[in-house]
Amino acid sequence: MTDTVTPPAETVDTPVAAPNAAKRAAKPDVYPVLEKLAALYPQLFGAEFLPMKRGIFQDLLERHPQEFDREQLKAALSFHTRSTRYLTAVASGLPRHDLLGAAVEAMAPEHVHHALLEVFRRRQGRTQEDLRPKLVARMVQALEASGLAPAAYADLVRSKDESANAMLAEALSQAEARAAKNEALQRAFEASGKTAEEFADMYGLDPRAVRRMLTEK
Repeated sequence: MTDTVTPPAETVDTPVAAPNAAKRAAKPDVYPVLEKLAALYPQLFGAEFLPMKRGIFQDLLERHPQEFDREQLKAALSFHTRSTRYLTAVASGLPRHDLLGAAVEAMAPEHVHHALLEVFRRRQGRTQEDLRPKLVARMVQALEASGLAPAAYADLVRSKDESANAMLAEALSQAEARAAKNEALQRAFEASGKTAEEFADMYGLDPRAVRRMLTEK
């Protein structure tokens, strides 16, 4: 577990809780509130969850002053944001959304990273399959999507959990190797005088991958 402190429900920052924390947080009155939220805002609380903007708690109170009890709403949002389904949405790197379902801000890289770790821990506890390679691959994707240099990304997400840090180090190594490979391919392409399709055919590459490489340059 990382040393991240779970924020209050008002902020709806990415919570990183122990697997049984959601069960402990659940109260009998949580589920009716969640059902009401799903009916009012299916784009956020319906069949598929979306990461919510910070301050969504206050937005709900202001929009529905008579419909929600403050403490019940806080408990419901806390339970919701600790669910594996919600953490999976955060781990995907989707942006935060407002009550209308509009994307309003990017998800912070450290929140994506901690959600990836928490989802991994929960799923690893239910299977004998070693899920670490899949987690490392997802970490590489999160790093590349963040737009940060590997060292800056590591400084942002590294924790006191040595097992998590070991997987992070592996992801950083893979990301750096991929970046070096892409840089070498870009130099070769520029020297070849070929089109992307011709270059891909020369090296047995997927033309889409070559075009993507050139776009990301």
